[in-house]
Amino acid sequence: MAAGEYSDQKFRLLAALLTFLILAGVTVAVAWLVLRPSKPHFVLQNVVVFDLNLTAGDSVTANFQVTVASRNPNGRIAVNYDRLVAGAAYRGQQITLPTRLPATYQAGKETIVWSPFLYGPQIPVAPYVGVSLRQDQIAGTVLVTVRVGGGIRWKVGTVVSWKYRLTVNCPVYLNFPARKNGSGVAVGTATFQNHLILDCHVDV
Repeated sequence: MAAGEYSDQKFRLLAALLTFLILAGVTVAVAWLVLRPSKPHFVLQNVVVFDLNLTAGDSVTANFQVTVASRNPNGRIAVNYDRLVAGAAYRGQQITLPTRLPATYQAGKETIVWSPFLYGPQIPVAPYVGVSLRQDQIAGTVLVTVRVGGGIRWKVGTVVSWKYRLTVNCPVYLNFPARKNGSGVAVGTATFQNHLILDCHVDV
């Protein structure tokens, strides 16, 4: 094959590939504009507290099981969740390690429920956070934020959108009987549940 013919064939292949990519992008854009997918609706349903205490130094040990539900409000658009992780924070500081949630497909109008365990063994926090947690435990009410984050894609038929960043924040007041030891620090190692139906803030 002559050099000119090879160059011409290569140009045609590149042109065909570029045309395909443009058509695929236009298809996704049209589907998006026509169907206008709404972001999922997340609800925090339950929190079981096994442990939430100050440990050695300015460290927090936390052990929860949370139940989070997601509803896809779209009728003809499915959702793919990818690389989701869950965790808990107190006063803006993470108090558990990230917990990976399984990749999940969610059909239109479907509700999916996750119930992960969130555990943080002696997570270092700022000194003021430790002081605040001690005071809140003595009072018997602690404001914790359950977080879910990861990737999300919308799917219409065989067309899948590009990946978006999903961020979910579920603030919850954990109410439990405050019990004090000799130094006045609340000890909350007893298991208790907080049955909830709380809407979460969702950003996509």
